[in-house]
Amino acid sequence: MLCVKANLELRPDVLSALKRAWSSETNTPVKEILGILIENARLAKIKSLPLCQDTGIAIVFVDIGEDVNVAGGLARAIIDGVRDGYRRGYLRKSVVSSPLLRKNTNDNTPPVIHYNVIPGRKIKLTVMPKGFGCENVSALAMLKPTAGIREVKDFVVGVVQKAGPNACPPYVVGVGIGGTADYAMYLAKKALLHKVTPRSRMGNIYYTRKGVVGLEKELLREINRLNIGPMGFGGRTTALGVKILTYPTHIAGLPVAVNISCHALRSAIEEI
Repeated sequence: MLCVKANLELRPDVLSALKRAWSSETNTPVKEILGILIENARLAKIKSLPLCQDTGIAIVFVDIGEDVNVAGGLARAIIDGVRDGYRRGYLRKSVVSSPLLRKNTNDNTPPVIHYNVIPGRKIKLTVMPKGFGCENVSALAMLKPTAGIREVKDFVVGVVQKAGPNACPPYVVGVGIGGTADYAMYLAKKALLHKVTPRSRMGNIYYTRKGVVGLEKELLREINRLNIGPMGFGGRTTALGVKILTYPTHIAGLPVAVNISCHALRSAIEEI
C-alpha cells in the first residue's frame, strides 16, 4: 500500500525541513502559514487523510535485480497495485486515458514507471505521487556547452521565480544536469527522492562524491532571496532544499532540467 502511505504521511526529512523553516521565521503571518502546513501533516497522518486533495499521478521508480523474475509480469503487478491502493485508500483518481480526449480512467492508472537494473535478487519500489500544480512548472533548457555555472543558476532560479506562489511553496527543487533532454528531466524528478539536507551540512565545493553540493547550497540561497515564501506570503523560505543529479553528456550540449515539488513532497519505499 505504498500509494496510500505516500499520500497520507509526509516524509520525515520534509517535515523536519518545515519545522526548521518555522523555527527560523521571524515574520508572524508567514510563521503561522508554516505552522498550518506542519499541523496539516500531523492531522493527515493520525486521521488517515490525504496530505493534499491532489493525490497525484503515481510515479514508480523500480530498482530490479538482474536475477529477478516476476511471474505474470512486473508492470502488470505495479499497475494492479496502484489501482488497488487508490481504491482502498479512497484517493482521488486524476489520470485520463488520453491527454487530448481527457476521459478519466477512474482508477488512477496507468502509473509512470521508471526501471533501473541493479545486481542481485531484490526489487526496490519507490512510489512518488506527483500533483500537477507543481508538475506544470517543470522546465528544460538545452544550454550551449560553453555555458557556465552562472547560466545554470540563472535558469534554475528563473524557473522558480516564474512559478511564484502557484505551485504551493515552500518548494523542494529537483535539478537534472547532463545526459539528453529526456534523461535530464528524469534526473530532475529522481533528485526529489533524495533527503532534504539541513543547510549546515552542505559542503562549500561544487563537486564531491555525493554530487554538486556547493551548487545546491548556492541555488538554495538565491531562491530564498526571491521572497516568494510559504504559499506566496514572503519570508525566508521559498524553498526547503535543492537537490541535483548529474550525468555525462555530449560535447555539443548542456541539458538542464528543473522539476519542482510543492511543500507536500511525498514518496514511500519498499524492498522485496
